[in-house]
Amino acid sequence: MTNNLKLYFKTAQSAKIGIWELNLETNLVYWNTVTRYIHEVPNYFIPSIEKGFFFYTEGENRIKIKYLIERAINEGIPFNDKFQITTAKGNIKYVESIGQLVYKNEKPYKLIGTFQDITKEQNLINELELNVEKFSSIFSSANDAIIIINTSNGIITDCNPRTATLTGYECTELIGLHNLELFPLEYKRQVRFIQYYNLTKDEYAINETYIESKSGQSIPVEIASGKKFQVNQITYLVCFIRDISERKNIEEKLKLLSLAASETTDTIVIANPNGEAIWANQAYLDLTGLNMNEVIGQKPGHLSKGPETDAQTTDAMRKAIQDKESIKIIILNYNKKKEKYWFELNITTVFDSQNNFINFVGVGRDVTLRIEKEIELNHLLEVTSQQNNKLYNFAHIVSHNIRSHSSNLAMIVDVIENTEDIEEKLSYFDLFKEGTDKLSETIEYLNEIITIQQKTNIEKKTIVLKDEIEKTKKSLSLVIKESQITITHSIPADLTVKVIPAYLDSILLNLFTNAIKYKSSERNAILEIDYEVNKNHTIITFKDNGLGLDLKKNGHKIFGMYKTFHGNEDAKGIGLFITKNQLEAMDGKIEVESEVGLGSVFKIFLNEK
Repeated sequence: MTNNLKLYFKTAQSAKIGIWELNLETNLVYWNTVTRYIHEVPNYFIPSIEKGFFFYTEGENRIKIKYLIERAINEGIPFNDKFQITTAKGNIKYVESIGQLVYKNEKPYKLIGTFQDITKEQNLINELELNVEKFSSIFSSANDAIIIINTSNGIITDCNPRTATLTGYECTELIGLHNLELFPLEYKRQVRFIQYYNLTKDEYAINETYIESKSGQSIPVEIASGKKFQVNQITYLVCFIRDISERKNIEEKLKLLSLAASETTDTIVIANPNGEAIWANQAYLDLTGLNMNEVIGQKPGHLSKGPETDAQTTDAMRKAIQDKESIKIIILNYNKKKEKYWFELNITTVFDSQNNFINFVGVGRDVTLRIEKEIELNHLLEVTSQQNNKLYNFAHIVSHNIRSHSSNLAMIVDVIENTEDIEEKLSYFDLFKEGTDKLSETIEYLNEIITIQQKTNIEKKTIVLKDEIEKTKKSLSLVIKESQITITHSIPADLTVKVIPAYLDSILLNLFTNAIKYKSSERNAILEIDYEVNKNHTIITFKDNGLGLDLKKNGHKIFGMYKTFHGNEDAKGIGLFITKNQLEAMDGKIEVESEVGLGSVFKIFLNEK
């Protein structure tokens, strides 16, 4: 070994460069410490040419090293190449191997070379190549147009295929074109400002503008600036351009729809899948008295709920929302001032193109006038129906009762006419008088009923109920004493009712005397008077322990005229009939519960409104 070669080997070892030799005469192989270290073999390892080849990755690497060594030995051609090896410990490494032939006396003597671990460098190169490949893939297949601008002169230096599709220019036409040529004249100044801002601020920014295609069409786009970079002291700027034509068209349509929704007199509320409002039009705000902040995020049905809101309708609406179904309802709602209004609401579900549920849209209107007219009409129909029924019943009563009396009188007159005996004639006059009295009494009762039914507009007065009950007890004190009935009540001194006083007096008198007339002989008579007040009526209860009634048999005729059930001689069957008519004339009613042998409970309902 020459001195120069020895010096080279020492220097190589200091630089962690391995040395190897192949003696062509003995075929022995030498590896220095660095070479052994790279191969990760122990110090006692004895290398050979065959063992050396084995470390090279099978395939291209192993074939290539064999070829280069054989060529160097036979043809004297040196080599310098990179290979992949697998070390003795199974690690993959990249190495650079150099070899050249050494002559002695002009004959090939040995092959010597260096061996250097370049794994880190090669990994970096591999990673760089992968990134370049990724960038090229993204650059080529991106949905956005991408242009790279030389900021020193504004020239486009590169672009992807999407840029050509968007602009109508070929990529070869775009490269070398000034970037401002892609923008309409009225937007060039804006684009210059955008680019200047991106260069000076170096911030990611998105701006909307228009580009002009090769055919002269203006296309709305969104420009997003990428990172700027420098090559050879030239600064380049990457710009991403996105076609937003479809979005702009949708926005324009939404503006029109929003304008229409805002100006319509129908209320419109858009809610999320949970039923919470995300938008409402002015008509809804005007109707409810709420402002937008009070509506957003709230459930409209909850905001409009009040004491008279129908719970069944509310439940139906809540279920439709839970099931994401459309529904149409009419419901009584309340505005912010707690004023009632009738609301017709049509809730529609909205799905996207993938059939995913998006929103509820509720379109409604105030139908208070219509519903009030319907309620009034229904009430009139009900009153008319009741009056017709009363008229029918009254006509039947008149026809039956008067015809009975008139037939009886006609029969008596006929007997009188056909008898010659004067005394006999005179004997029939008592019957004739009794018949005329009955007819007069019947006409009197019928007249009283007509009077009650005609005077439905008599003004009601507020009276103290307890005082009226005490008056009735006092007026009937003698009868009460004789019948030994015990009458108690729990009516407070401050309970007032709004009634026609004469009617209430008649009603109380009738119910008191009924309890006395129909008391049971098997027990001490009791009449208990109680009361209850609800939102619609004051209910007065008269509970006795008298004879009681078989309601299954007689319930349908207990309030009819001339209906008697216990055979009392003084019973005329007119009292409860008059009581019922008097209560109905005051918009009230009467109900009865009774059981034979136990007694009866009469409830009179007084309408306070």
